[in-house]
Amino acid sequence: MNKLTHFDASGQAHMVNVGDKASTHRIAIATGKISMLSDTFKMVEAGTNKKGDVLGIARIAGIQASKRTSDLIPLCHPLALTHVSLEFQFDQKSSSITCQVRAETTGPTGVEMEALTAVQIALLTIYDMCKAVDRGMVMGDITLLEKSGGKSGEWKAE
Repeated sequence: MNKLTHFDASGQAHMVNVGDKASTHRIAIATGKISMLSDTFKMVEAGTNKKGDVLGIARIAGIQASKRTSDLIPLCHPLALTHVSLEFQFDQKSSSITCQVRAETTGPTGVEMEALTAVQIALLTIYDMCKAVDRGMVMGDITLLEKSGGKSGEWKAE
């Protein structure tokens, strides 16, 4: 097992020095799901929420969150993101919406945290937009699906 990189030899938390790492094209893809009542699901799918376009707002919130990840996660490096996209898929059987985020940069460190942060905030935004009619929504299955670039190369969830 690899050692935890955010701790120095004496066990103190520190920001990893990436100054000597090569800049490479890096991609991370993450996903998550929000489940809700059938009526709430139908409202989101039909676009009839009184607050407006739920998924459009969630998409913008996710993109914005990806750009602010280093403000939220103390030891993350600020990154110059080159691309962030969010896609939503409806599952009528489970009354759930899956969010998938693809984040990209060219630099010395990966974009996994940016993709995962974007997923979380997009799902929280859906919750916020719909909580007046459904406070029992459940968010989960937040997962890094794959990453590429850097010294460790390709990784895919099993």
